Amino acid sequence: MTNGWIIGVDEAGRGPLAGPVVAGAVALRAPIAGLADSKKLSAKKRALLEAQIMEQAHWAYAQVGVEEIDRFNIFGATMVAMTRAVEALVARLEGPVEVVLIDGNKTPEGRVEQWRWPARAIIGGDAIEPVISAASIIAKEHRDRVMRELDVAHPHYGWARNAGYGTAEHMAAMREHGVCAHHRRSFRPVAELLVERK
Repeated sequence: MTNGWIIGVDEAGRGPLAGPVVAGAVALRAPIAGLADSKKLSAKKRALLEAQIMEQAHWAYAQVGVEEIDRFNIFGATMVAMTRAVEALVARLEGPVEVVLIDGNKTPEGRVEQWRWPARAIIGGDAIEPVISAASIIAKEHRDRVMRELDVAHPHYGWARNAGYGTAEHMAAMREHGVCAHHRRSFRPVAELLVERK
């Protein structure tokens, strides 16, 4: 740490038709070998790295559920999740924040009232900035766990396998069993199905 903490932020779950969007925020105390974009890592490697991050770094995550996703839209909900994750992390850190590095092309700055840290968006940041890679790993691992838990209560949608994405299996199950409380009603495939079933 030089002038302050460098925090990395990434999200998981913008595209699925069901479940929350999750943002992870990480501040590394020291380098962690093998960090990479969570989508490029095997499930086994991701789990090992998540354990290392949780043991060796400062971290937090936040999730925004379907009610807020439907109210804000998915972009707004993602910005809110990122803000809440950084808020939770900063509360645990001693000292100032130098910058928050965010995967993508936009930051919550000027979009979420509670955002109050210097921020920089980096396209493809999860592949080139280790601190963002770490955030992408904890966000994805947490969201996958949430979807496996939801799958226990709603097994016919296959969420343990498809994480809520609109796979053929998931779409067929929605047509057969209908939409449940964990589906995003503002997403077109879900909204269209609700109209069809009226």
